[in-house]
Amino acid sequence: MNPVIEAINRRRSIRAYEPKPVPRDLVREVINAGNEAPSAMNSQPWRFVVVEDGAARKELLAAALPRAKEITEQVKDVDPERYEMIKKRYAELPDPVYYSAPTVIFVIGTGRYAAHSCPLACENMMVAAHSLGLGTCWVGFGAMAVEEPDVKALLELKDGDAVFGPILLGYPKGEPQRPPKKDAKVKWI
Repeated sequence: MNPVIEAINRRRSIRAYEPKPVPRDLVREVINAGNEAPSAMNSQPWRFVVVEDGAARKELLAAALPRAKEITEQVKDVDPERYEMIKKRYAELPDPVYYSAPTVIFVIGTGRYAAHSCPLACENMMVAAHSLGLGTCWVGFGAMAVEEPDVKALLELKDGDAVFGPILLGYPKGEPQRPPKKDAKVKWI
């Protein structure tokens, strides 16, 4: 099988990480893969903030967790099964947002092309990380931390900046099973 297709097919969202740090040369390689993504009008509207410091990760968790729990409560009536799964995760894990990943990469975009371009950088990074034996998870709840002034300062967020991700990065504990996938909906013309 083509190695790129194989990496895409085998990549999984990892929510359990080994407690060992990711060497910076591998983090740079992952970021460089993101930087190679296509972007609207070649705008390259992204920048990357890498969080490895344990105290900073705890600060991010303290900022994101209350908002994540608030959003989860809104799911209770709409999707009770998912609500119970997430609630259980909150009770069992010390870090149910960033999953104790040793590295958290914030992809931060600015300008009119960011919404179209930054997700491409994120996907490049996740596939590249998988090809290097690393695990990733894109965590929407993780971006909720950026509403706190201390986190805004930590990430040097300015007006007009948007967070895409963050992307968790680390060595996976185990390999999750492939989730069921629906057949692609295609119309040929």
